[in-house]
Amino acid sequence: MKFALAGNPNCGKTTLFNALTGSTAHVGNWPGVTVDKREGSYRKKGVKIDVVDLPGIYSLSPYTPEEVVSRNFIIDEKPDVIVNVVDATNLERNLYLTTQIMELDRPMIIALNMCDVLAKAKRKVDVKKLADVFGVPVVEISALRGKGLDEMMRVAAKAADGVREGRSVVADAPAIAELVKEAKQRYADAGADNIVFRSIKAVEGDEQEKAKNPRIFELVGMQRNDEVDYEAIVADARYKFITEHCSGIVSGKPQGVKLSKSDKIDKVLTHRIWGIPIFLVIMFAVFHLTFSEDFLYLGAMGAIPSTKTPSVWNDIFGNGAINAPGTILFNLMDIATSSLGELIAGAMPEGVWYSSLVNDGIVSGVFSVLSFIPQILVLFLFLSILEDSGYMARVAFIMDRAFRKFGLSGKSFLPLLMCFGCAVPGIMATKTLEDPKERRMTIMLAPFFSCGAKLPIWAAFGAILFGGQHSDLIVYGMYVLGIVIAIVSAILLKMFVFKGEASPFIMELPEYHRPQFRNTMVHLWQKLKHYLFRAATIIAGSTVVIWFLTNISFSFQFVEDQGDSILGQIAQVFSWLFVPLGFGMGEDGWKFVVAAFSGLIAKEMVVSTLGTFAGMQEDALEVDSDQLLSTALGTLVSGMAGGAPAAFAFMAFNLLSVPCMAAVGAAYGEMRSGKQIWAAIGYWMLVAYVVSALVYWIGTYWWISLILVALIAAAIGIKIYVDKTKKRIAPKNLTHSGD
Repeated sequence: MKFALAGNPNCGKTTLFNALTGSTAHVGNWPGVTVDKREGSYRKKGVKIDVVDLPGIYSLSPYTPEEVVSRNFIIDEKPDVIVNVVDATNLERNLYLTTQIMELDRPMIIALNMCDVLAKAKRKVDVKKLADVFGVPVVEISALRGKGLDEMMRVAAKAADGVREGRSVVADAPAIAELVKEAKQRYADAGADNIVFRSIKAVEGDEQEKAKNPRIFELVGMQRNDEVDYEAIVADARYKFITEHCSGIVSGKPQGVKLSKSDKIDKVLTHRIWGIPIFLVIMFAVFHLTFSEDFLYLGAMGAIPSTKTPSVWNDIFGNGAINAPGTILFNLMDIATSSLGELIAGAMPEGVWYSSLVNDGIVSGVFSVLSFIPQILVLFLFLSILEDSGYMARVAFIMDRAFRKFGLSGKSFLPLLMCFGCAVPGIMATKTLEDPKERRMTIMLAPFFSCGAKLPIWAAFGAILFGGQHSDLIVYGMYVLGIVIAIVSAILLKMFVFKGEASPFIMELPEYHRPQFRNTMVHLWQKLKHYLFRAATIIAGSTVVIWFLTNISFSFQFVEDQGDSILGQIAQVFSWLFVPLGFGMGEDGWKFVVAAFSGLIAKEMVVSTLGTFAGMQEDALEVDSDQLLSTALGTLVSGMAGGAPAAFAFMAFNLLSVPCMAAVGAAYGEMRSGKQIWAAIGYWMLVAYVVSALVYWIGTYWWISLILVALIAAAIGIKIYVDKTKKRIAPKNLTHSGD
């Protein structure tokens, strides 16, 4: 059997889906559109039921891709049961969609969610009356607490055994009754399915229905009055029915003007002035908990004496300070991968090429990525908690105010926020932006928001630079740098490319609630599967290719000096282009150039490429056996000819350049223009090059920053002067033209 979950956004539908399907859930895309498709299996007592989580919608009218997807799935795929998830705390608004779903010829039940929240307010829904009004079973559930779910599935399975014909609550409305009757007869004569639903849509003048049944639509249209807004009449009839039959269905006194807990919290977190600073503080706390090597700042205060005697305890928990939870987990993983790497190296014969391939290529490259998985999971754990609690929706609301100054709306923040996880779904989510200019502009800014694949780069360099004492600040700084560059880019793009105002932003804010443990764990498992799959396929395969290109010459001879290899000779030809950025200089400069270009394919390959190079360095291989794998990488990075400024320039280039080939493909899918995608790629590379050069030169010669500040101040001053001059001259010109 196949059950479809349908409901409004923020009604708890996805929470219900995760509770039912757990680790069986998988995410894809609906055919032809880039709207998320979630499917999974519910298993209980030997019964297996496929569950599909339809996109959150307010109606079955074709105004958004989500509505089209939900409508087409129900009509074309014919699920055995439609589970209409309804928020009990916002009953009347949610029931508008219910009045449309019940017009379809499919078995359905109403899952009355958040009844526990309603009970806390000493209110209760009359379930029997609600079932009588709509003529379908109603089950009280709490998706967040996992209550009533088995009963809901039992009732749904029972409903699936029967046959149900659609019925409408608006078919007898005086203004449309005759038209609906005529349309039903036409569809019945044609042998159509979902007669009631199609008849109402034909009367409304629905474009999707017109495309499906043009002849019947035309016959019904002949009876319509072109001066009457039938869609508004139908909508009004639905709300009138809900008001008349459901107004007294919830017992208990409403709280009236009394502020809810969410309202009280929002007065602080969404404050006009303090909202954004609070968000930045929260995000810094997240990065500090994940990457800091001085978690409680005890090292900075000198409260814990450091010891020169090496020990595993110090390697894991800190020496002279206490590591953050994320850093502790990273150190444990680093020790595990290093120990395993040593075992593999000891088992391989010496002096043969395939030992070098396995040890220096695959093991060094893949393990350098795997070491950072704990920190990636810790970071996404915190972000998942913030999202599941309802806070991230508030951040979009807060950012709308700021985004409008840059030609974007709060709608753009949601796709950009997704880019912190992965740029591909973030770019694909721009499909929901109606304004083509805003959609293109959002895609152009997407790579500047650091994705999870870039995180190992910041974590690796943060653990190496300055002795790893400021790794949390380095990682946080890279995320902030991306946001700052995105803001500056948005200003420039609005001024010179995408002129005009942003589209209006309307968003429903969900109630704050405690995140569900199971939902969070499922989300983290999906992330872990993604990285393990990449490590076992793309990264492992890439390290083999890189090892071959850095060990074999053009004459297909094994080389001792990597500079004589195929990749070494090619990279040295082009490394001069990156000398102004700092990381193209010196004996090992070409290695960083190769790593940066491998990142254009997939950002995970940057650290694995450097790990491969580090594993093949003679000085890196001479470290003591009890030292961590990161020591080898640290030797390579610490030896950069340009020093710390070059390291920061290297990070900036990887932050701002083309995110990966998958993201480029997603961007092309949304832009549908070769010219536009090449312009975007060129823009990303130009911004990456210019900003990286500025980072290096400012870091090397601090006085350049003073010149830049002076130039920016002069440009702003000239702009203000020109604007004031235009305002003084304009009235004179107007008077002159009137003469």
